[in-house]
Amino acid sequence: MATKVDAAALNETPIPEPAHKQQKQTIDPYNVSGEVGEDGVVKAIDYNKLVEEFGTKKIDDELLARFERVTGKRPHHFLRRGIVFSHRDFELILDRYERGEPFFLYTGRGPSSDSVHVGHTIPFEFTKWLQDTFDVPLIIMMTDDEKYLFSEKRTIEEVQGYCSSNAKDIIAIGFDPAKTFIFSDFDYVGGAFYRNIVRLSKHITLNQARAIFGFNESSNIGRIHFGSIQGATSWASSFPHIFGEDETKTVGIPALIPCAIDQDPCKHFRMTRDVSARLKYQGKPYAKPSLIHALFLPALQGPGTKMSASIDESAIFMRDTPNQIKNKINRYAFSGGKVSVEEHREQGGDTTVDVAFQYLRFFLEDDEELERIRVAYESGEMLTGELKAICIKELQTYVAAFQERRAKVDDEAVKLFMDRRPLKWGGNPRAPIVVPKVEDGVAGEAAAEGDGKMTKNQLKKLEKLKQAEAKKAQKAKEKAEQAAAKAAA
Repeated sequence: MATKVDAAALNETPIPEPAHKQQKQTIDPYNVSGEVGEDGVVKAIDYNKLVEEFGTKKIDDELLARFERVTGKRPHHFLRRGIVFSHRDFELILDRYERGEPFFLYTGRGPSSDSVHVGHTIPFEFTKWLQDTFDVPLIIMMTDDEKYLFSEKRTIEEVQGYCSSNAKDIIAIGFDPAKTFIFSDFDYVGGAFYRNIVRLSKHITLNQARAIFGFNESSNIGRIHFGSIQGATSWASSFPHIFGEDETKTVGIPALIPCAIDQDPCKHFRMTRDVSARLKYQGKPYAKPSLIHALFLPALQGPGTKMSASIDESAIFMRDTPNQIKNKINRYAFSGGKVSVEEHREQGGDTTVDVAFQYLRFFLEDDEELERIRVAYESGEMLTGELKAICIKELQTYVAAFQERRAKVDDEAVKLFMDRRPLKWGGNPRAPIVVPKVEDGVAGEAAAEGDGKMTKNQLKKLEKLKQAEAKKAQKAKEKAEQAAAKAAA
């Protein structure tokens, strides 16, 4: 049965007004809540309103058709289902890919707990698919400094501990170490990266920082300065070990940033796009970062909410046992079903607010099966308990597979991903490409197949990870064949 939701209780930064008071929807990196009506019920997030409010563009059928033409691949089910629904200049990234011009992916994680939840994995799963589809380098930023600066309680040692644990979580998604660089702000800031931080910070006044981020006289200066650190990561020239040291070439290489929609109004990237449009290096303009936005997975408590790393009952964590997942879904998952079985059979359920169905939109890849479930639930043929059982099984499978991969990620794997080294990537195989490369510490130009060299030790670790991935793929294939045989019988 559907219940009212206290949206404020599901965010790390509470909303001052109690949920029973009427209020507008709030979407930013620190608060997520749907509109609260006069009846005290939290409504689902109005994403169309966000597109209009933030000034982004919707991903339409025309853009998806072009994506398929350019890449030769069917769009991810996140794109097909409108889960990844909004963008800034994604069409320009497709232009570059079509011409064989380089770009890179950039995403990150603020390490605030010792385990990620399923909501955190959504942007990383999509980022991995983009990396595999475009065959481009990926930069993953661990903002351990941010989590220290924006918390009154956390210590540097605590967030650094979370950083190591979360890096293992990210690696377990399945990223290719040959073309992925993960870094901690505490460890990496300096050199070319710090030069870009300073360039960016010089173009932001205190008044602008106050207006953009809402800082006041009580805000510590670290918070005020952090936007420059996050923004500088979207410039390829911050990573000379990957793209080379010739900034006349690297400043023109843009980043594509996959993120949840609540990260768009943080304005770090809007600010960076504004500065990039005004900044030049020896006459060469800086490339503005492009963004592609996803819906966020609602908390178990229902529409208008967001999972919180600090509230166990709001989320399915990637450390949860099968029994914990079952209990959380059965006990907390907001239902779109009716009060009685008779009423539900007659009127059907509401899939737009039902958490179990919404989770299946994210994690069930079979479009036909998802549609069958939707029709059955909305017609009243399928009951809430049956829908939850399907959701439980899907999440148990997803989390178990993650945990199996996570158990194989050791400190050596983390070291490999965080080593400053040349990366290997190919780009568009159907277009001639000349990309900046770094080989043995010397920058130059080469065709895509002329990749930078890795040490013997790095190659050994890489081969070990590839073998593990091959075993995982073989096991999945055998499991699928067994399931098919069972179904045929």
